[in-house]
Amino acid sequence: MNTLIVTAHPHQDSLTASIARQLETALGQRTVVVADLAAEGFDPRFGPADRDRYRGDGELPDDVAREQRRLDDADHVVLVFPVYWWSMPALLKGWVDRVFINGWAFEIDPTEGTRRKLSGLTVHLLFVAGDAAETYERHGYEQAIRNQIEHGIVDYCGANRGSSVFVYESEQDDAQARRALVDGAVDTVARAIRG
Repeated sequence: MNTLIVTAHPHQDSLTASIARQLETALGQRTVVVADLAAEGFDPRFGPADRDRYRGDGELPDDVAREQRRLDDADHVVLVFPVYWWSMPALLKGWVDRVFINGWAFEIDPTEGTRRKLSGLTVHLLFVAGDAAETYERHGYEQAIRNQIEHGIVDYCGANRGSSVFVYESEQDDAQARRALVDGAVDTVARAIRG
């Protein structure tokens, strides 16, 4: 099983990056690739060339082709990211916008409707949330962000839903409590991948 871990955080010493490294270690002997979109300088802007390609015209931008190859080689993808304004960071959203396009992730057929093309991929989500679980529950934030990504992206492309876990209160001062939350989240995702 090949796993692609995708992170979207501007700092290499962030909790997000640390969680990605811990997950890579937990997966052990498996083939794991970590895509640090910020460190790699991925451009999240969906520009004219992206729009042309989405419509079936023009050439696929090289950076998008590279990302699609990485996903084609993966059985599992894990998105590890901080929750910004109850959603994913713009960098990760731009990656989805540019990479998961018509013709590759799905295909729109005028007579047969939408064909979902990523049935061989399982998507896991590891949310790094600054607030408490109770806040997410009280306002429906967890369900909203999960619907947005699990249904709006994963299901739409025909991929399989894997584990979805939150590291709540990620900015708390209690390092021991934070470590326990991180360890539990990493263990949950690693077990789901190992089957």
